[in-house]
Amino acid sequence: MRDEETGSWWQQVTGEAILGPLKGHRLTQVVHDEIAFSVWKGEQPTGRVLKPDERVANKYEPADWEERYLKLPVPASASADEGLPPRTLVIGVAVGAASKAYPFAKLQEHPVILDEVGGTPVLLITDDRKQSFRVFDRSIDGRAFEFFAKPNTSPVLLVDAASGSEWDFAGRATSGPLAGKQLRKLPAFSDYWFDWKTYHPNTTIFW
Repeated sequence: MRDEETGSWWQQVTGEAILGPLKGHRLTQVVHDEIAFSVWKGEQPTGRVLKPDERVANKYEPADWEERYLKLPVPASASADEGLPPRTLVIGVAVGAASKAYPFAKLQEHPVILDEVGGTPVLLITDDRKQSFRVFDRSIDGRAFEFFAKPNTSPVLLVDAASGSEWDFAGRATSGPLAGKQLRKLPAFSDYWFDWKTYHPNTTIFW
């Protein structure tokens, strides 16, 4: 990305300026969601949607852009290693200097994953359609909690082992002794393995 004010060039993934007057500066990361529209609409019923601008429609990528990009070669430095093909879709989580890649297929098989990244206990969860994901710090009042999916619930509900409270996909306790508590959402990216590895060369993989 290039900013108009100084002409500096910025890395899209890290938000770091790599060339120009602002080289070395880094943009503040904003936690975001990568979720299905149906999930977002259910949580934000009055939310507004950004509409494509017909005046510049010819500048948008065509609908089949993803299929076309799959045919492009990946950097030689990011070829398959550690048993993971370059274009494997992963959920990348970085906490401080530590980072870990979670193959999305693994998360679809196990919709609740409890792990630790950089000393922070983390919770990864997919929705009941296995399309959307979120990542949370699973510590509450300084204590790491364990969670499991409540069977046969839609939308998905979690239950923590310590108090039996129920939690929704937004990381909020909706019932039980901890009702009203909110888990801290962590930044996470849906990315190809080769791209995540390029920007996080010391990343580990969740198997």
